[in-house]
Amino acid sequence: MSNKPVATPNGSLPNQVPRQPEQPSPSATSASYARAPRMLDSSALMGDQALVLIQHQGEIYRLQTTRQGKLILTK
Repeated sequence: MSNKPVATPNGSLPNQVPRQPEQPSPSATSASYARAPRMLDSSALMGDQALVLIQHQGEIYRLQTTRQGKLILTK
């Protein structure tokens, strides 16, 4: 019988850290959904304004705060 180590199903040898699966290229469409979303504080967007206009793909959206401090996004 051989003393040669046998690879596990994921390709690593015993006592080794398993290989991580290959990450999709940054240009892949699904790659942006695989990463954690960017978090911004609402004050970074709103500043001292109650209404901010956001242009997205040629459309204008309104982001506004209510009297109760909630956010509303409308087209």
